[in-house]
Amino acid sequence: MSCTRAFHYSRLNQVNGRKSLRLWAKESVEQEQILETEPGAKTVGVLYFNNTTGKSGLDPLQKGLTLMLITDLSTVEGLQVVERVRLQAITEEMGLGVSGLVGSDSAPRVGKLLGARWLVGGDILENVLVPIHINSNVLDVPGPRVLGQPTAEGILEEFFRIEKELLFKIIEYLKIELAPEEITRLEKPLTTDIKALLDLFKGIDASDRGNYSLAERYYERALTRDPGISSAEVYLEELLSLQLIDPMGGKGKDLLYTLREETSLTDQQTPSITTRREQRPELDKTSITIDIPVPSL
Repeated sequence: MSCTRAFHYSRLNQVNGRKSLRLWAKESVEQEQILETEPGAKTVGVLYFNNTTGKSGLDPLQKGLTLMLITDLSTVEGLQVVERVRLQAITEEMGLGVSGLVGSDSAPRVGKLLGARWLVGGDILENVLVPIHINSNVLDVPGPRVLGQPTAEGILEEFFRIEKELLFKIIEYLKIELAPEEITRLEKPLTTDIKALLDLFKGIDASDRGNYSLAERYYERALTRDPGISSAEVYLEELLSLQLIDPMGGKGKDLLYTLREETSLTDQQTPSITTRREQRPELDKTSITIDIPVPSL
């Protein structure tokens, strides 16, 4: 089979996968009135955060903060986290667009469709004291009632710290007790390079919009800036393995090979990332730990 034909068939497989997800979302919305969806006992969904600052430069944080929280919450023992792709499919089916922004009036409905017991979302705001202020809500879907409104704030360059502060407050409202080793693991940042982090976020949004070549460039740039940003490596590898980008074009394939030979991955990985890479030897690397006060439960 020629490379061009294989590339075409792989694209068809990916399209079929997307169609299956969209079909699930379509059927869920259509049958919403007649189906009783029982929420998972400890299942949480994380919505996209709404950028209300009026600054388009902060738009990547809308999905980016959600990605970071999902990545961290997925490692918490006993907690199930709704996949981001399912959230994306449901919000698009509800007519909310690719941005996937959910208003407070629609949140309980989205939570029910996703089968989530809890739903986390909120706004990105700005005030006179700090450029970034996150105002979040933790919603108990069956109620529905708000369990708490965790907040975090700071400057863009320390966004990784802002996410960690918000994360531990969310866990507190969910009344989940963390083991000491879990706290240590959760304190480790995805990256401390804000430019690499923003490139990762932009790549995710570009991929959601079907612009895979642009997503590739963002992932490559994120990895160039910080070779330890494991999520960008995984997403780039997926684009290559699914042949959503031309393996003969761009630098993605060579960049991944170089990274595997010369660097190791950060410990901040979701279970799926760990499974995909369990057979790859890693070099020793000094980890970065953030000193975040963990609220007592």
